[in-house]
Amino acid sequence: MLTNIPTELLRTFLAIAENGSFSQAAEQVNRTQSAISMQIKKLEELLEKKLLNRQHKTTTLTADGQVLANYARRILQLNEEVVSILRRPELSGWIHIGLPDDYAPRFLPQVLARFSRSHPRVQVKVTCESSVDLLKKLKQGEIDLALTAITDLDQTGALLLRQEPTFWAHSPRHLTHELRPLPLALFPGTCSWRRWATAALDHARIDYRIAYTSSSLVGLQAAVKAGLAITILSQSALPQGLRQLPATAGFPDLPQTSLVLQKSSQGNQELIEALSAHFVDTFDCCQDELSLV
Repeated sequence: MLTNIPTELLRTFLAIAENGSFSQAAEQVNRTQSAISMQIKKLEELLEKKLLNRQHKTTTLTADGQVLANYARRILQLNEEVVSILRRPELSGWIHIGLPDDYAPRFLPQVLARFSRSHPRVQVKVTCESSVDLLKKLKQGEIDLALTAITDLDQTGALLLRQEPTFWAHSPRHLTHELRPLPLALFPGTCSWRRWATAALDHARIDYRIAYTSSSLVGLQAAVKAGLAITILSQSALPQGLRQLPATAGFPDLPQTSLVLQKSSQGNQELIEALSAHFVDTFDCCQDELSLV
């Protein structure tokens, strides 16, 4: 016989788990303390497991409670997503988004999958270029939405999604970082990372040369993987086969990379807002996964 868990029981359970208190949870779900106690009793009877340890002033989760909490968040998130999808007006048309190709493999599949489920009639065009070029296209109205890596968080309309480390990347199979002058593989001159790399090396008085330049991450990766140069990348852009140089290598620190979302004032604003929301939701829901190198 199948056991159905009412979502209101899961909401109450999570409220207790997050607040560590029946009284605070009662305020959050707008019920009396006795009512939520009855709900937890019913939930434990349904699952035939003890979910909470009630102490004098605090309430903690049992091992089974921890398992349920992880599933409950996902269940409620899906519940809210399907309600939102079915209640919103169906959108259609084209939207043009842009992001650097070094971030596309990491972030785009999840965003597009979520957006496609919500808005199956919307067609999406994707452009992968440098952040500098994308911002120009955004200003000219050639793209509707851009995920870019920037250094200036004061830019008007920039919505911060994530900040992450930037570091020196190399092939662990080679000792390229010991060569002098140091061979570098970098994006073209308009790239912030290129400016950061050369400025940091100049300040550290490390002799270098620009050995390889490419507007494509694949081109830079090929040179670095072959042991012909090193480069700098942010955490999310680090591909398989490359590693972060350890601090013992003596290379200077680099600024953090800020990933931001910027919207065009032109184009279909309903589509822009809808896709923007999916970018934000994807980053909010996947921070732990996105933090893995």
